[in-house]
Amino acid sequence: MPHRKVVRRAGMAAVGIIEDAGLFLILLATLAAAGQEIATMVAARRVTVSDLLMLFILLEVISMVEAYWRLGKLPVRMPLYIAMVALARYLILDTAEVRNVHAVYVTLAILVLALAVLVVRYGHLKLPYPRADEKADY
Repeated sequence: MPHRKVVRRAGMAAVGIIEDAGLFLILLATLAAAGQEIATMVAARRVTVSDLLMLFILLEVISMVEAYWRLGKLPVRMPLYIAMVALARYLILDTAEVRNVHAVYVTLAILVLALAVLVVRYGHLKLPYPRADEKADY
């Protein structure tokens, strides 16, 4: 069955190319979004906390792409951080129009995400993944 190995290798190579192309598109789109955000700030001649948080979110997306390329996998904590910053930005932008209870719910969502980061981090420290050269028993 040597043809299976050839097909499998070709399939894995194709998936790798598709992943890299998708990551490159995400990187380009993120850079375009950052450029648009900067152009908006320049046109307004003003920088707000919301603008800075958006740039931070975009920078985190770029870091996520870099981490995926470097490690070959995506650290779970990165999207959680992005979600927390996005919710904080939402609170800053929309608290004037939102009822107090809604702001509390969004704040609780941020707290849940922060707890999830702690749980994931604790799990990585106390229950690390087996190394690639070790056999997993699952």
